[in-house]
Amino acid sequence: MGTALIYDDEMTKYKLLWVDPACKIEVPERLTVSHEALVRTGLADRCVSVPVREATDAEILLAHSEEYLEAVKKTPYMSLEDLMELTRQYGDVYFHPNIYHCAKLAAGAALQLVDSVMMGKVRNGMALVRPPGHHSMRSAANGFCVFNNVAIAARYAKQKYGVRRVLIVDWDIHHGQGVQYCFEDDPSVLYFSWHRYEHQKFWPHLRNSDYDIVGEEKGAGFNINVPWNKVGMENGDYLSVFCHVLLPVAYEFCPDLVLVCAGFDSAIGDPEGEMCATPDVFAHLTHLLMNLAGGKLCAVLEGGYNLTSLAQSVCQTVQTLLGDPVPRPASLNSPCISALESLQCVRSAHKAYWSCLKHAADLPTSTISTKRIKLREGEETTEKGGEEEKDAEEKVWPEPPKRVTPPVCAALVLPDDVACPEGCERFSFSEDLDPLLASKLRESFLRDADDSTALITISSLIALTEKMGKNEICSGLALVRDVTKAMTSIVQHVTTVLSNRVLVVCVGDGNVPSHITEDRETVVVQMGSAQTAEESCKYYIRVCLKKGCSDTSGFVQAVFGLLLPLGYEYDPSLVVLVRMPDSGVSDSLWQQLTGLLQSFALGHTLVLLQEEEKALVGLTASSLLGNPAPSLKQLQAPLTEDVEAIERLRHRLQADWKLLQTTAPQTQRSDEH
Repeated sequence: MGTALIYDDEMTKYKLLWVDPACKIEVPERLTVSHEALVRTGLADRCVSVPVREATDAEILLAHSEEYLEAVKKTPYMSLEDLMELTRQYGDVYFHPNIYHCAKLAAGAALQLVDSVMMGKVRNGMALVRPPGHHSMRSAANGFCVFNNVAIAARYAKQKYGVRRVLIVDWDIHHGQGVQYCFEDDPSVLYFSWHRYEHQKFWPHLRNSDYDIVGEEKGAGFNINVPWNKVGMENGDYLSVFCHVLLPVAYEFCPDLVLVCAGFDSAIGDPEGEMCATPDVFAHLTHLLMNLAGGKLCAVLEGGYNLTSLAQSVCQTVQTLLGDPVPRPASLNSPCISALESLQCVRSAHKAYWSCLKHAADLPTSTISTKRIKLREGEETTEKGGEEEKDAEEKVWPEPPKRVTPPVCAALVLPDDVACPEGCERFSFSEDLDPLLASKLRESFLRDADDSTALITISSLIALTEKMGKNEICSGLALVRDVTKAMTSIVQHVTTVLSNRVLVVCVGDGNVPSHITEDRETVVVQMGSAQTAEESCKYYIRVCLKKGCSDTSGFVQAVFGLLLPLGYEYDPSLVVLVRMPDSGVSDSLWQQLTGLLQSFALGHTLVLLQEEEKALVGLTASSLLGNPAPSLKQLQAPLTEDVEAIERLRHRLQADWKLLQTTAPQTQRSDEH
């Protein structure tokens, strides 16, 4: 269906006309460098170009008052002195004779994107717009923002297309208070924002930006604020919050549309954010959202003031929307103490509203470490834009590695009587097998030494993994007689011959040979119902659900609370997804899992199905090709015993896997990452 890209250089045709240290960073080049990077890398040519249009008065009034709109309408005819006077009525914004036109284009671009996605003309897309929007309030410009582009888009989608639930993800480094105020009592819009806060010392200095502001009346629980109380947050901090807060809540909410306030001042090098997350993390954040709402995702540019990291982050986001494999996660350290404190506070504040969080830990019993430090140091408030004399430390980071898409997206090892789905390639090993390897395979895995069919299948799987290792093939699927033997042979070959790490995910009960994790090059996560005498350990994690994999809520809880953070920290070279016989997992949940696991290993995922599971080939291949999985519908509360078991397991494993942490050690300080 394609990815929309909306851009018009008309939106570069306004700028600051007087000296204002707080506003000098908002420049037209923010837009031009982003678009030029997309053109230079060939990404723009791969997108569906959608023209911009001006938003109408009626559309703007979806989120703004008539009095405010009339005031902005007068700006094209104002003198410089009048523009400066109007500016002084608001906070950290500037006006220009052309800004009204550009603001209408920015809002209209967001609406064009929503139209394209909701009408099925494209699957997803990004709008490069200026001015940004998420600070703008009903009757006030604020923080470089004139009209609230995403808030208007959300109400437009609800009004025009009958969208019932909208998820807004705001990863800009400033709190989008305008969006929060617009929807704070609306349970049909879930607003998530992380933002530099520093206990209200960072702009916009609002008490309403803290973790305990959860929404009002019917909207209670539908406003999630994650305050960053220190600078220097890294990729691990961002991914931890996604895994332990946003994703479980978002899947329980089950949106029909995802809107992203895509601000990249949360990337490394930005003078506003002063964070250390590298541009490639936005590929992962984007990918993790792409199976929600049937893939209907609209990203709208907000902030971003380091022109290098801005352009790189925009490219990472658009390339992921286009369906290219995401890069290996770079620089994944443990979440810092301050991030864990914020995570614990947010989960505690929302445990009353979301069943996926109802067993979250209570608030920290001691004073937040960064708060003690701030009080001790008596630090001054940080203004938007910083002081003119402030000499920010220059950050240096490597350019994101080039993302190379393999020539074959999905290769399938299938019996001759099973059709190969469109978009995939049938794979078979045609060369003569090395006699030594053939002998070893017969001895180890084949019931009958003369079983030539099974030998050819396993040989094909080994050859397939080698081509995946060379990035000639992205992902694979095989129908096999015995998934356990096929899994074991693949793991042994990849870890011993190719010396690569493997993450094995087994869905359903069944025997997993304990020796495959002995070399510590393989991690196995198995989800099922059967209790076993074998205790979970660092490299073999057994998740027991009372109703097994048929319990969607418990399964999802385990995926986000255990599997995804563990997979990110382990960073495998290959993911092997095994569907055990009679697993009980639903088709939609299976597709969701298949899609999420492509966050790892450059998308190199090999799926093993029992040969009688022919009906699953098409839908599994669809997920491997990057098609969004069907919605899971609004999730019911997971069983209490399942949540308690998952929490016990997570607590026991977090000493070895730091991304499993959701609480801060109470005695530590967060001076250092």
